[in-house]
Amino acid sequence: MVKTDGIPEVIDSFEVDGVKISIITPAFKIEDKADGKKILRNLEKYGRVCYKSEGRITPESAGPFLQNVMKRGHFSIIEHEKVTVRVICDRGVTHEWVRHRLASYSQESTRYCNYGKLGFQYIHLSSYSVGSPQYEERKQAIIDATRHYLNELKLGSAPQEARGVLPNSLKTEIIVTHNIREWRHFFYLRCATGAHPQIREIAVVLLREFQKKIPYLFDDFQIDEEKMTATTNIIT
Repeated sequence: MVKTDGIPEVIDSFEVDGVKISIITPAFKIEDKADGKKILRNLEKYGRVCYKSEGRITPESAGPFLQNVMKRGHFSIIEHEKVTVRVICDRGVTHEWVRHRLASYSQESTRYCNYGKLGFQYIHLSSYSVGSPQYEERKQAIIDATRHYLNELKLGSAPQEARGVLPNSLKTEIIVTHNIREWRHFFYLRCATGAHPQIREIAVVLLREFQKKIPYLFDDFQIDEEKMTATTNIIT
């Protein structure tokens, strides 16, 4: 289960050569206050400049106005506001996430982080139940990779050299900033049926939080709770 408070749940923990290993769930935290009403008011104010219709602003006009301009394909208006999120996931997920180029990223670096001192965290694959043959196979692979990493450090390798033996399931932490339009594009691609399950499980839960915090701008996405997917007819 993806945690929304930025604090992963520990699924399993053990030691390899005296170094602690934890298997954890993905997690994220919306770093901005993400005041939905303020975001809507600002975007309406900026958008109405295009039509010189500022006099039509009312306490309730922002949401319908923005939904209308999005339906007409005028998405540049919603690029004026951004949201920043801290995400804890595996490195395989971030390899896909950073392909969204209209963004700013700050990511935990395996070049400079010495996990022999920090300890290791790996992300749990939710489709593998704890104790299953698949889980035990993955756990053994983690143990082997960790031991090789530690051995390379003992032989004098730098962390940036030893990191080559670590798997994609290694936990990483990344700060992501997208403008509202790019968040919509992210959800459109990463909540889709064909998206990788590990990025999709984060994206769908994150979309649900965006719908709670910022009304109107993401309401058109329909979430299928059973399949953990989301779709929309309004495409950026």
